Amino acid sequence: MLCGTLFAAVFSVPLAYLAAANTTPGRGWMAAARFLGVATRAVPDVVLAMVFVLMFSLGSLPGILAIGIHSIGMISKMFADAIEQIDEGPRLAIRATGGSRLQQFTAGVLPQVLPSWVATVLHRNDINLRGSVILGYVGVAGLGLEMSYAFKSLNYSLGLGIALVIFALCVVMEIVSSVVRTAMLGLAPTGRGLGDRLLRRLPRRARAVDDVRRPWTSVRTRNTVWGWTAVAVVVGSVWICDIRWGDFLTVWGYIPETAAKFWPPSFGAYNAAVMVEAMSETIAIALAATMLTIVASVVIGSLAARNVAPSPRVRAGMRLVLVSIRGIPEIILAIVLIVVTGLGAQAGTIALAIGGVGLLGKLLADSLEEVRPGPEQALRATGASRTQVYASATVPQGMKALIGHSFYMLDTNIRAATILGLVGGGGVGYYLLNAGQGSRYDLVTTIVLMILVTVLVVEGLAMWMRRVFR
Repeated sequence: MLCGTLFAAVFSVPLAYLAAANTTPGRGWMAAARFLGVATRAVPDVVLAMVFVLMFSLGSLPGILAIGIHSIGMISKMFADAIEQIDEGPRLAIRATGGSRLQQFTAGVLPQVLPSWVATVLHRNDINLRGSVILGYVGVAGLGLEMSYAFKSLNYSLGLGIALVIFALCVVMEIVSSVVRTAMLGLAPTGRGLGDRLLRRLPRRARAVDDVRRPWTSVRTRNTVWGWTAVAVVVGSVWICDIRWGDFLTVWGYIPETAAKFWPPSFGAYNAAVMVEAMSETIAIALAATMLTIVASVVIGSLAARNVAPSPRVRAGMRLVLVSIRGIPEIILAIVLIVVTGLGAQAGTIALAIGGVGLLGKLLADSLEEVRPGPEQALRATGASRTQVYASATVPQGMKALIGHSFYMLDTNIRAATILGLVGGGGVGYYLLNAGQGSRYDLVTTIVLMILVTVLVVEGLAMWMRRVFR
């Protein structure tokens, strides 16, 4: 999961640079980068896992590649949106002085988008942690595989126990995300955070040593500790995955054989009308779930933002609500709701709506915390109430982010609705499951192409909306 997210984060930077309207070298580059991003995120990670399992056999490598390639499309989209929302002044000033494109990016763009990028990567890692549960159903090693075995053998106590472990991991990721974002935003440490507690446990001598060129302040020491901790976690995750690097030399011989299984696409035993109706149901589930998610997320996400919440206690409570929701994979929610409401679209819609609140609410809270404080401070100085500051300064600055995140949520829900069909949540996922289990990979390709067309339409609509509210 972590290896796949880092793989995607690295390759998303050049793709986002080419896809952003204000940094791309030309329209052709932008169109190609946008299409590549849409294509990678249109293919569900479970389908990518099917492909890589055929090429690499079972193990952790198919999961890393499936998560990484699928996440490139999602992360690059958020990276590109963040680039398009920057203040153009610094970048244009560097260009006016003769700065190169690299200098414009590193000095004029990167400092403005880095907090948002870090939040995006951590957010995507959160999603991948939960999404890895799904990959277990197609043979990818990890907690998801163990959970699939537990539920298939009707050992629900073990399955729920694994779900609790996933929830605990999500809580840990939320703590790390909060600490990192606080440091990136330049907020003063409160002394109660995890990073500050770790710093206090360091030997005083380590904090007192001064470097000739740069003093070892508490901030520098804390950042160094967290930096090396992150490196150790990455190295450890690669080691634990036990990747057989030699497979990359032999896999090329399997590509023609695997491609032949997926091409040409066909509807198999079904006709086009049945598949179009199933895809329409998937889109309807995603739209309904997204609308319900937006309404709840605006309220909870706003109260979870540091500059909006009436008190730290309220903010902490709302953050706990969000991380609690995110700790429960949608597939588990769908299984529980199917038991209550029965098979069909209703269970899938409710499961996506509840799961979406945890994701969209976090994104919205992070975006509201990243708005420029100047307008808010100016209104407070004139005696404006908290509600007036929120409505007149915070929301207008965060509106573009809200629109972008909402379309991102719809984009995500289209694929998530497909996955929920695997467990009876309605939509085209039922046919995808049957096609995968029956080795009808030509039908899998047809379903993926239908999803790709849908996501392209959503992406075009999102770009139009961003131009309208620019």
